[in-house]
Order: sequence, then structure tokens, then C-alpha cells
Amino acid sequence: MRDPSPTPDATTEPYRWRWLILAAMIVAEIMDLLDASIVNVAGPDLEKSLGAGSVGLQWVIGGYALTLGAGLVLGGRLGDRYGRRRMFLIGLGAFTAASLLCAIAPNIESLIVFRLIQGTAGAMLLPQGLGLLRENFSGPELTKVFAIFGPVLGLGGIIGPVLGGFLIEGDFFGLGWRSVFLINLPIGIAALIVAAKFVPKKAGDRTVRVDMTGAALVVVSCALLVLPLNQGQEGGWPLWTWLSMAASVIGFAFFALQQRRTAAAGREPLVTPGLLRKPAFTVGLGGIALFFGGLIGTQLVLTLFLQIGRHFTAGDAGLGNLPLAVGTAIGGAISGAFLADRIGRKVLQIGPLVQLAGAAVLWFELDGLDADSFSIWDIAPGVAVAGVGAGIVIAALFSFILAAVDDDEIGSASGVLSAVQAVGGSVGVAVFGSVFFARAKTGDFTGGFHRALIVQACLLAVFLAITFLLPKKGRPEEEQHGATPDTAADGSGTKQHLSV
Repeated sequence: MRDPSPTPDATTEPYRWRWLILAAMIVAEIMDLLDASIVNVAGPDLEKSLGAGSVGLQWVIGGYALTLGAGLVLGGRLGDRYGRRRMFLIGLGAFTAASLLCAIAPNIESLIVFRLIQGTAGAMLLPQGLGLLRENFSGPELTKVFAIFGPVLGLGGIIGPVLGGFLIEGDFFGLGWRSVFLINLPIGIAALIVAAKFVPKKAGDRTVRVDMTGAALVVVSCALLVLPLNQGQEGGWPLWTWLSMAASVIGFAFFALQQRRTAAAGREPLVTPGLLRKPAFTVGLGGIALFFGGLIGTQLVLTLFLQIGRHFTAGDAGLGNLPLAVGTAIGGAISGAFLADRIGRKVLQIGPLVQLAGAAVLWFELDGLDADSFSIWDIAPGVAVAGVGAGIVIAALFSFILAAVDDDEIGSASGVLSAVQAVGGSVGVAVFGSVFFARAKTGDFTGGFHRALIVQACLLAVFLAITFLLPKKGRPEEEQHGATPDTAADGSGTKQHLSV
């Protein structure tokens, strides 16, 4: 499908307020990144305030990523049909309102529901950002926009747990964990005012048909997968959990079949069917899910270990994530500046090997801990090395998977990758949370962390095998965002969630 609002050419007069559009887009993206990780340090406070158990905490953290991922591709299609400005404003307004609802939630059940709504709003909001930037920037300016966009988003992911810890420990106005969500109100309202005033109105393409059947299949299949993973461990893995996961696999297979039939009937599918016939792309989806599931899951376990196992305050636990964040930033810089262009997909094999080395160091650091004098510096080397490996992969992974698709499939492919990334993170929260709490309930917090490291090592080993099936060279950065004139990208966009 052709983009209804192509990138302006060199003869078009640049829009006067276009840099304010960039500011609004960045603010919206950072709000999402913060909410993906900022509540990681809120576990003990949620338990005290709302009586949240391990399952409730997993839903508060992972439920947001679940509905975000399940709705991302649909959000891109809605932007194509109804206009990206309109969907951006609706999504931003709903996201801000959902943040308020989360802040005033009276119990854990309502907080989970509001987080699911917040993720749905994010799915409507986020796919519009890059499309709006492409509508209002062109040529060298568009390259500059992407150069600004990436590092700022990386910073948003890094400061999430740190900011969350600062707000909770500061207990400003006695709000405690509720301030984690209330911070979105002034930011969201300001972005909403700027976007409403300065983003130009452009009509969508009403000829675009939105495949609601396909969207419903995705949502149901995701729910059938994550629900038993969150609830199974506490209930002793009853029969319904296994039946639910099997039904999820059937649901995703039926979705792929339905997409092909929709395209064959001449209607607009949610996902370009040709993507699912490309082996490198389909195995790449598995790689995305495995990698980010392991990364986000181990980040959660690190935070839980510090707070529950070592009695760190929320602020100290937030700062305890800095070795991972700094390591990830260093790894990303090394990968982007030196490795990816020179050694091709080998960069995706070096990254997990470095992560495995970091996990091994961390394992022995955990074995040698002194319970009476523990500090974050006792495990910082292993955590930082693992972060370097993660950063090496993150900086390059999308480009190698997107190299397997045709130019006219970039928009749909990148939207699917972002969706799988988010859902993979939700699954990671469920799996790693269950693994950790299974041992933590007996007081063996180090054993819970050890088991999480074993699961991560298994995921990294499978991911490493998958990398050999990906293209040998990555797609250039500007082409990943549909910046080249011959690329027909839709509004799905691509956004690499760096929830670290």
C-alpha cells in the first residue's frame, strides 16, 4: 500500500513549525518508554499500598507491553485511514487520561485494567510519530531528525527506573508510587497542546480498509499466551494453562492464514502476507521475541532481587539499573559506530556471546555475595558486561531483519517487528517473574536470580542460532524509516523499545 502522505520533495516549502512537531513526537515517545520501565521499582510499594502479589506485579508491568504490542500494527492502519494527526491526538489524550486513572487506582485489579488501557492508547499513539515526521521533513533534515530521535529515545529508556525510584523514594506530597503515573499529566497535556496547535491537518485515506478480524485474532492470541504464563506458576500449572498456550499457537497460525485469504480476496490485510513467506523475516520475529523477552525479563529480576532480596529502597534499586543501562549505551555506540558496517551479521553473534560472558560473571558474583555488606558494586561488572552485549545487538538487530524484506514492505514489516518486540517483553516479564518468585517465596533470592540467568542463557543460545539465518548485511538506517523516495512505507513505523 502506498503511503497516503509521502515525504515532501525538495520543491515543497518547509512547514514553519516543523521542529515543534519533532518536540511533540519525542515527548510522546519518551512517555511510552518511561511507562514501560518506570514501574519496575514500584513492587514493594504496590504490595504495601494495594496488596499486590507477584502475579499482580507481573500484570502491572507486563500488561502494558501486552496491549501495546497487540495493537501497534492496528494503530498504524488506523492512522493511514483516519489521518495520523487525528490518531496521534486521540492516542495522546487517552494515554494521558489512562495515566491519571492509574494514579488514582483504588486496588490492584483496577490498576491492571488501567495499565491495559494505557497500553492500548500507546498503540494508537506511537505508530503515528514517524509518519508525521516524514510528512513534515525531507532530505537532509529528515536524516537529522532520525539522528536526534534515536539517542533521545535511548535516554528515555535508560532514565525510566532511575526516575521511578527517585519519585517513589521522594514520596512527594505523600503520593508514593502514584507520582510515577502523575508525572505524565503535565507532560502529556503540554504535548497535546503543542500537537493540536502546530501539527498540520492532513486527511487520511478513506479507501484504506482496516482488518478488524485480523486485529481481534492478534489480541486474543496474545492474551491466550500471556495469561497462563502470568497465572500458571501460582496455580501449579493446571491443565487450562497448557490448553491456553496451545490455543495461542493455533490462533497465530490462523491469523497468518486469515491474512493470506484477506489479501487473496482483494482486501487490505493487517500485515503484508508476503512477509510471512520470507523465512529470514519469520525467524527474525522469533529472534526479536527471544532477545527482548530475555533482556526485559532479566532487568525485572535484577530490580526484584535488589528490592526484595537485598532490601534496596526504590531509589537505590533505580540507580542499581545504571550499570546495565550504561553498558547497553556503550554496546550500542560500539555496534553502530564500528562493528555493524564492518563485520555484518557477525555483530549479532558477538553480542549474545558478550551477554553470556556477563551472565557467567554475574553468576559467580552472586555466589560470592556477603549478605552483611552487599552493594551494587558487587555485581556491577557482570551486569555492565551483559549490558554491553545487549547494546551491541539492539543497535543492529532491526536493520538485519528488515534487510530481508522488499522496499514496499518496510512499513508493515517494521510495525510487526515493534509489535513482536513489545509482546516478547510482556512474555519475558511473565516467564522471568514466575521463575524468580518460585524461589523467592522460599527466601532463596540468589537461587531465583540463578534460575533466571539459566533461562536467559537458553534464550540467548537459541537466538544465536537464529542469527545465522538472517541476511549478512543490514538495511541502512534511513531506509528502515522509509526515508528514501522510492520506499512506500505505511504509517506503522518502526520504534525500537529500549526498556533498559
